Amino acid sequence: MTLSSSTDPRSHSLHRFSTAELHALGSQARLGLFDSGLGGLTVLRRLLCRRPGHPCIYVGDTARVPYGVRSRQEIRTIASEVVSWLRSQGAEAIVMACNTTNALALDVAQSEAGVPVLGLIDAVARQIHQRRVGVLATTATAASGAYARALRAQHEGMHIVEVGCPVFVPAVERHELDSPALRRAAEEYLEPLLEAQVETIVLGCSHFPLLQPLLRQLVPSDVQLIDPADSLVSLVLSMLPTDQRPVAIHPDLSACEVVCTGDASAFSRSAGRWLGCAPEVSAISLQSEAQGL
Repeated sequence: MTLSSSTDPRSHSLHRFSTAELHALGSQARLGLFDSGLGGLTVLRRLLCRRPGHPCIYVGDTARVPYGVRSRQEIRTIASEVVSWLRSQGAEAIVMACNTTNALALDVAQSEAGVPVLGLIDAVARQIHQRRVGVLATTATAASGAYARALRAQHEGMHIVEVGCPVFVPAVERHELDSPALRRAAEEYLEPLLEAQVETIVLGCSHFPLLQPLLRQLVPSDVQLIDPADSLVSLVLSMLPTDQRPVAIHPDLSACEVVCTGDASAFSRSAGRWLGCAPEVSAISLQSEAQGL
């Protein structure tokens, strides 16, 4: 757990592209999204409901899930490899649908990409105005202090409590969303946030929105649960020409390629629970998998 109250002078992200450049994408610009596994599908689903049929490619790096228990150098190596692969596939902007790589390797992704890179952390930080904020995240994201830096860059004087939740991602990947063991873990993770009387809890891992029904049972009704995917998708859409079509109930995957680094059939079946339909999934290999990264 990280308790934060003083201002950190470091900026969370490197703003390599101007506002004009961020708005320069064409209506059919291919977007590259990635996560360690299923979690980033929360971002993909929102994107393709609000922008049906938009061209994109999604990488689920299931051979190396979870990222949150890996070292900083491993995470930076992984980010470099995934972003390089997405660029080789024609991605014209990179959407980091993973808080851990966003926290520890945003600069790597930006250097590797050469195109706009957007992440969850800065996107949601601009939307939060409460003074007492809790963050549930992976162990690596919480230890990095990335959310505290991003939030204070927008609003000085916030009281922020960041808690690492190592049990959550494996449970979500197994689709075990309501077990007694998971409930006990959630109660433990929430305890310091509730003791600090936070007004808002950021779900600081893209897997965690699937746990909202459980978390909602465990926190007071006046505590807001925030999914950063909403803010990130709004930022992505602000880069694209306006689309007047109504928001769809189900995501339109017609122009979306989904790949993973593990078992493609298993990933397709699991993804279907998140997306409402099982996508066609291809398997790919990334360089350092053979080295155990």
